[in-house]
Amino acid sequence: MNIWGHFKTITEHKLLVMKYCFQVGLYRQGLLHDLSKYSPTEFWRGTKYYQGDRSPNDQERRVNGCSVAWMHHKGRNKHHYEYWTDYQMGTPKGQLSGTKMPLRYVVEMFCDRVAAAQIYNKGAYTPDMPLDYFLKGKGQMLMHPETSDLLEKLLRMLAKYGQARTFLYIRKKLLPKKNY
Repeated sequence: MNIWGHFKTITEHKLLVMKYCFQVGLYRQGLLHDLSKYSPTEFWRGTKYYQGDRSPNDQERRVNGCSVAWMHHKGRNKHHYEYWTDYQMGTPKGQLSGTKMPLRYVVEMFCDRVAAAQIYNKGAYTPDMPLDYFLKGKGQMLMHPETSDLLEKLLRMLAKYGQARTFLYIRKKLLPKKNY
């Protein structure tokens, strides 16, 4: 059990996502990002399965066959595409599919992925890492095609042009002229 290591990791991640959300104009989302990670359901499992270089949810899955912390987290945080899955109408027995995410949550998801790659890779981080991670799982995600396309576009911009230019594009061109 690594209480301090887990607390430090999730807090560094939360603060970095908050910084990025603020930079693109998502102030409320920056403040509220990932607060459920401090809930007993997520926090204590995170300390038990802490590894430091990747999500403790992966280790919880390996040990138990599922991650209770992840199921709790994705059901409470709208910046995860898994939150936006539902049964598709008109299919036999109902088939799960992704629904289109609101723009502000796609942007928060982007910020979340960038920060996670930076936290877990530390000094070895490069701007193409979040894109590479996305592309490895792309065919297996229940993500709405428009959501997937926008996230991939932003990740490709990040890899090609860097963080400052991509964040400026999000703030000035992508998000509407209002604070969330």
